[in-house]
Amino acid sequence: MSPALFKVMFSRRMLVALVMGFSAGLPLLLTISLLQARMTKEGVDLGVIGLMALVGLPYTLKFVWAPFLDRYSIPFFGRRRGWLLISQVLLMLAIVALGLTPAAPHTWAVALAALAVTFFSATQDIVIDAYRREDLADVELGMGSSLYVVGYRLGMWVVGGGAFILADYFSFATVYFIMAACMLPGLITTLLTPETNAPFGVPRSIREAVIEPFKEYFARSEALWILAFILLYKIGDIMASAITTPFYLETGFTMTEIGVVVKTFGVGAVIVGGLIGGGLMLKLGMSRSLWIFGGLQAVSTAGFMALAHIGYSLPALTAVITFENLTAGMGTAAYTAFMASITNKKFTATQYALLSSLMGIPRVIASAGTGYLAKFMGWPGFFLACTLVAIPGMLLLLKFAPWRSLER
Repeated sequence: MSPALFKVMFSRRMLVALVMGFSAGLPLLLTISLLQARMTKEGVDLGVIGLMALVGLPYTLKFVWAPFLDRYSIPFFGRRRGWLLISQVLLMLAIVALGLTPAAPHTWAVALAALAVTFFSATQDIVIDAYRREDLADVELGMGSSLYVVGYRLGMWVVGGGAFILADYFSFATVYFIMAACMLPGLITTLLTPETNAPFGVPRSIREAVIEPFKEYFARSEALWILAFILLYKIGDIMASAITTPFYLETGFTMTEIGVVVKTFGVGAVIVGGLIGGGLMLKLGMSRSLWIFGGLQAVSTAGFMALAHIGYSLPALTAVITFENLTAGMGTAAYTAFMASITNKKFTATQYALLSSLMGIPRVIASAGTGYLAKFMGWPGFFLACTLVAIPGMLLLLKFAPWRSLER
């Protein structure tokens, strides 16, 4: 490793990207896989469990309130750090509330508590994405996005690995309280890191904050194609992972086995994948990386179909999860770097929120019916459908990022 690369990788900016990725990734599975496991244990119907994906709607609608975060600043802390501090404190309180709300028979109550978690988590995401885009230089976006993905997956591992194992020994309320405490590193980082500069200015009015980001983006010739790509690029991977926890349990794996193999062992693969993705983007460029990583993601989804045929097998589960996490780390690194690269720094929060909101639609809307779809098609047929649905997103790359195109 060259001294220059070493200096970049271990700079304050990269450390902040890593920790903020952890803070963004931790809340996600609290309302998905951990909540699915909790509801499964309490006898909630599989179809209802699938519908709980709708509590993730704030992730798809966050562009609605993102302009306010672009326009207004918080006294003493600044525009980015102030909103980040507020969202993180309220998120911790919402996680505690979710843990104290029983999943059955109070399904609507737990849905409201989960909705509060996703709202404050989505708000945190808006500010973290804007801060990262403004804090990193353009040449640092690939590596910064890779470290963000590594931190994000570490946060998911704390829930998917640690929380799953803890759930075998403690009540779910205690587990959620511990997860709320795990948000403290992000909160401390927010207090210690400096506020970003705004060299391109800030919106001077709500009208400018709301209208100009969309006007500037949609004036681009490839705007709609890029939105369609962002919507479809990871849809198969996301749909498959949305309902895997009931799949593992029905296949015969225990909570501890899921925690150790699916959530804990896989984190090493995703860290390696994220770092490999960042390195390959420097060598191959973003367009070719999107092609290669997207193809590998589709193959990894097909691995779940093979596991459904094999049945209970820890070696097979380990192989499938390792490959899935490896390719997910690579694909997400390129995906997030691409979205950051096309945002206007004057409207970072709003434009990135728009793009990442589309990224969240498959996780919420398309994933909501996965429980019923799996019941109708069976697990092998369901995972085959998830593999095939990834093809349209890949083909869209022909429009604005063909293999031999000049890198943007």
